[in-house]
Amino acid sequence: MCLGTGTLPPFNAASGKDYQEAEMLSPAQFFKCLSDDTRCKILLLVMEEEELCVCEFSHALDTSQPKISRHLAQLRATGLLHDRRQGQWVYYSIKPAKSHWTYQLLNEFYQVKKDHITDELTRLHTMGDRPERQKECC
Repeated sequence: MCLGTGTLPPFNAASGKDYQEAEMLSPAQFFKCLSDDTRCKILLLVMEEEELCVCEFSHALDTSQPKISRHLAQLRATGLLHDRRQGQWVYYSIKPAKSHWTYQLLNEFYQVKKDHITDELTRLHTMGDRPERQKECC
């Protein structure tokens, strides 16, 4: 199931406590996340496909599931990704940005580097047994 939107969730201006939590991600932490090629490709893939599970990342990146899970945990810890559970599957997507600079940088990053994942997208789109997604109804 290829969504192929290449878009980010809408920018959500945060207020109060949410704003403080969003600002906890410093530029150094943000760029440290992007300093690893696997994490960069994970972000690019999820921006292209909207959401993916660990097995899809593993297949697309030709990398072991434990290594993918470790990188996903780091991206989740910085607040760039969030997950949703559907049965036995956990799907990862871009967390809506609560700071404008993060949103702008992710969007620019995608626009400049989206061609960096053509081989990975080909592998993903030829993957058999991709899990079926059900959109959340409410």
